[in-house]
Amino acid sequence: MSALILDGSAVAKKTEAELSERVAALKARSGGQAPALATILVGGDPASATYVRMKGNACKRIGMESIRVEMPEETTTDELLAKIHELNANPNCHGILLQHPVPAQINERACFDAIALEKDVDGVTCLGFGRMAMQEEAYGSATPQGIMRLLEAYDIPLSGKNAVVVGRSPILGKPMAMMLLNKDATVTICHSRTQGLAEIIKGADIVVGAVGRPEFIKADWIKDGAVVVDAGYHPGGVGDIELEPLHDRVSALTPVPGGSLRAASRISSHSIRRTMWMIMFFFPC
Repeated sequence: MSALILDGSAVAKKTEAELSERVAALKARSGGQAPALATILVGGDPASATYVRMKGNACKRIGMESIRVEMPEETTTDELLAKIHELNANPNCHGILLQHPVPAQINERACFDAIALEKDVDGVTCLGFGRMAMQEEAYGSATPQGIMRLLEAYDIPLSGKNAVVVGRSPILGKPMAMMLLNKDATVTICHSRTQGLAEIIKGADIVVGAVGRPEFIKADWIKDGAVVVDAGYHPGGVGDIELEPLHDRVSALTPVPGGSLRAASRISSHSIRRTMWMIMFFFPC
C-alpha cells in the first residue's frame, strides 16, 4: 500500500483561483472596493516580517488590498490596543491579523481579544474560538481550518473515526480537536506529558501531530491504514511525526515539507502553511 499524499499546494492553488473570482465579484458589487486585510507587526523579528510580507503578496495575487501596520519594539499594550481599536472602527478594513509573537512587555491575549469578532480572520479571539466550538458563525484558526479543508478536498472520512490530536496550543491543537469533533469524529487530545501516549495513538484512525517537537511521534506508534497529518516543521525538513517509515503503511499523509509547506530559503514552512491557509478563509464559503 502506498500512502495517498495530501497535497496542500495543489489545494491552495485551486482555492486561490476560486478566491480571485470571488474577490472580483465582490469588487463588482461594491463599486470597485476590494476587501482589505490589516497586518500588525510589532518589533523587527525577521521571520515575522517575512510572514507579513507574504500575506501582503498573497492579497495582491487575489486582488485584495493590504494595510500594513508596523510598530516599534518598545510599543506598549495600550498603544497596540489603540491601533487595534482604530482598525476595528475603520470601515475599509475587513480583517485584522496581529502577528505572533509580540514583544514580552505586551499583553498578547488582551490584544488578540480586542480584535472585533467580524475582523478576527486568524481565529485568535476567545470569543471566536468559543463560537467555532459551538458551531456558530466565526472564522476558525487558520492552520486547523486549513487542515480541515485539505481533508475535505481528498474526501477523507471523519464521522465516527477515532482521531488523536497531539498538541494543545490555543491556535492549533485545541481548535483542531474542536473542528474534528464538529465533524463527528471521536477526539482524544494528547500532549507531551500524556501518559501511555504510544498506546493511545495506536488506536487512532486519524493522527494530527501538533506538539512542536521534531519527530516526537514515532512511526511504530501509528497503525496501518491510518490518516496522518503533520502540522509541524523543524530544521532538517522534519515534522512532529516520524514520517519516512509510514509511506508504505498508512492510507494518507501530509508530506513535510510539502504542499504549501515547501521550505523557501530560510522561511519557516509553518509560516508558509499559515500564509496559504489564511487566504482560504478570508471569506466563508
